[in-house]
Amino acid sequence: MRRTGAEAAAPTALTADRLYSRCDLAGLDFATTEALADVPGIIAQERASEAVAFGLGIRREGYNLYVMGPAGRGKRTLVLRLLETEAAQAPTPGDWVYVHNFAQPHKPRAIQLPPGRGAELRADMQRLVEDMQTAVQATFESDEYRARLDQIENEFTEREAAAFRELGQLAEGQGVALLRTPGGFGLAPTKDGEVIAPDEFEKLSDAEKARISRVLEDLHDRLHKLIRQTPRWIQEKKERIRELNREFSMLAVESLIRTLKEKYRELPEVLTYLEAVEQDLVETADEFRKPQQGQVQMMGLTMTVVPSFRRYQVNVLVDHGDNHGAPIVFPDHPSYPNLVGRIEHVEHLGALVTDFTLIKPGVLHQAAGGYLVLDVRKLLMQPYAYEALKRALRSRHVRIDSLSQLLGFAHTVSLEPEPIPLDVKVVLLGERLLYYLLYEYDPEFRELFKVMADFDDEMPRDGESSELYCRVIATLGRKESLLPFEREACARLIEHAAREAGDAERLSTDMQGLFDLLREADALARGEARETVPAAAVQAAIEARERRTGRLRARVQEEILRETIRIETGGARAGQVNGLSVVQLGDIRFAHPTRITATVRLGEGEVIDIAREVDLGGAIHSKGVLTLASFLATRYAGGLPLSLNASLVFEQTYGPVEGDSASMAELCALMSAISDVPIRQSVAVTGSVDQHGHMQAIGGVNEKIEGFFDICRARGLDGGQGVVIPQANVKHLMLRADVVEACEQGRFHVWAVANVDEAIELLTGVPAGLPDEQGVVPEGSVNYLVAAQLIQFSSLRQLYSGRLAEGEGAARRGHPKKRD
Repeated sequence: MRRTGAEAAAPTALTADRLYSRCDLAGLDFATTEALADVPGIIAQERASEAVAFGLGIRREGYNLYVMGPAGRGKRTLVLRLLETEAAQAPTPGDWVYVHNFAQPHKPRAIQLPPGRGAELRADMQRLVEDMQTAVQATFESDEYRARLDQIENEFTEREAAAFRELGQLAEGQGVALLRTPGGFGLAPTKDGEVIAPDEFEKLSDAEKARISRVLEDLHDRLHKLIRQTPRWIQEKKERIRELNREFSMLAVESLIRTLKEKYRELPEVLTYLEAVEQDLVETADEFRKPQQGQVQMMGLTMTVVPSFRRYQVNVLVDHGDNHGAPIVFPDHPSYPNLVGRIEHVEHLGALVTDFTLIKPGVLHQAAGGYLVLDVRKLLMQPYAYEALKRALRSRHVRIDSLSQLLGFAHTVSLEPEPIPLDVKVVLLGERLLYYLLYEYDPEFRELFKVMADFDDEMPRDGESSELYCRVIATLGRKESLLPFEREACARLIEHAAREAGDAERLSTDMQGLFDLLREADALARGEARETVPAAAVQAAIEARERRTGRLRARVQEEILRETIRIETGGARAGQVNGLSVVQLGDIRFAHPTRITATVRLGEGEVIDIAREVDLGGAIHSKGVLTLASFLATRYAGGLPLSLNASLVFEQTYGPVEGDSASMAELCALMSAISDVPIRQSVAVTGSVDQHGHMQAIGGVNEKIEGFFDICRARGLDGGQGVVIPQANVKHLMLRADVVEACEQGRFHVWAVANVDEAIELLTGVPAGLPDEQGVVPEGSVNYLVAAQLIQFSSLRQLYSGRLAEGEGAARRGHPKKRD
């Protein structure tokens, strides 16, 4: 193996000041947070603030917002604060009402009015109905109406009487009497003014009988014509009375409606509605003359019926009379009916009935002309709610349809309310994952939500940001009436924010997590009757939280210490190394050592990942194994075939294995197995490796170091234990105080390395063996032993391949002849 380079010095353990970045108290010029001013807004979210302000300011179709980021970053607070500023400068939208459609009752009409006029119109219509009852009754009880009605009655009575009187006189002149009987009218012959009895009639001559018969027949025809004309007279009388009632109804209605028309003369839609109301009132004025209630018989039951004038009511769907500026609506339960509205039903005589007064608004109606803020996760969890929102934004109208009708499950006659125009700015709050999924799989999403605001998880840690963070602590404390926090307590909170960010040079922007910690530290300080919150209370709150969530961590460590899970922290073994695994369950995050073993044998250059073979290895972990295999082939078998088979496995793991943070540990175990150089079990290693053997940064470095430290401390620290990490992770170190103290005392160590050579040298205590200027690797070094073993494997493979070839050649030359 020939490479160029110089022998590098072995890495030394990191000093305590590099394991934990303390907050400089000199930069915090205050005694307690009581002296600090409030923060006016959300910190460290300038990019997101600009995006939200841009989205709110552009009033174009499709420029709705998706505000994304983890929970607790202040998304809702920032959005609502900016919305309140925008809404205060925007005009107040008008009211919306539903009224009865007299032409098509199943299609209620929607009318927009200026703010506050909807409730005013409703009250005016209620008064109109009340006034109508009084006015109609007074009008129809007036002397003028009664005189006109009597005139019509007398006219038709006299007409009927005159007609029968004329027929009676005609009959009398021909010797026939017109008789009125209980069964109706009849004709009978007379003599000397007296009706002829039947026996007297028989005594008459045949000629006289024939004459009388002809007369009776003619008079009967006249009588029948007169009787048939009577219903027409009755109908004509009713029509005259109806016209009279209409005339007097118009007198009662006209003055009341004229007043309303004058009041709403600047609103054409209201005037059109009032004209329809006026026409209906005139046509149905008799309803106002009837008693207030009556009784009807149905199925043997007597029921009281109250006349209903609901068709004259006004259903105020949206009332902005008390609002100033554009509305801001943030519903907690964005279900389908809560979004687009619903039509309620009431039970009547055993059936469900409805009308326009039972139409209820949705949040889209309430937010029209303003802003609607929705939690995207809650929205997507409600059936058909997201589709309803998109349909409304596309059509720019809110249409109230029940889900049963929309899906074709209901076939009963229902209302079809007129759709209401929609002008609204929608702001969705949610996670990044949901945004990218919607953007990728829903083409309409990118057309309707063109503005994205991304909230940062972290912010830089420097003197200015530390001071600003302290002001945030002061602001949140005053908001919750917490005790003032001492300067040292603020410093500890800043350090904890860096630990939460997993970076000594960054601070977490998780305001909700900070808020919770402030409350818990305040409770502990109050329990000790303190007037301020000291750093000890903050530390106690952090430790108490770790204890509350530490059951699983304690159980895993207990099983390791009981040797149920085999982890060695002393001695040395070839082909075995302690890797470090992170467990993330909800808000629980911890790490523990994992035994990684490697075996090698003569083969054809295949590195087997046992976890992948049984479908427990994730794609990233498999990538790491393939990367280290490529490194082996490139470094040690550039001119020779790689003639080994190797197997790698995470021992005693019974679930999925994912991530490449153990690829350096796997590579070191493999090199140990090939060279037969044992690895110190008192040292754990974490880090990923590239194809050139460089150590790459990984996540969870603090938890990993602490996880191995806890096991070593429980078994007894001897000064030889420690963890190897990538150099790129040094800036992320914010270790626990007990780990830092042990390292400072030399009882535990943390080494930062740049490549596999430094790592294998620390793990084995044997020089890695970098090539000199002539490319020669020192004999006895790890690299020398690995290369030598691989050369031997290659030679054996060629030897076996040659013998196999000879055997196959002999077989092809022929078989021995068979003797008889």
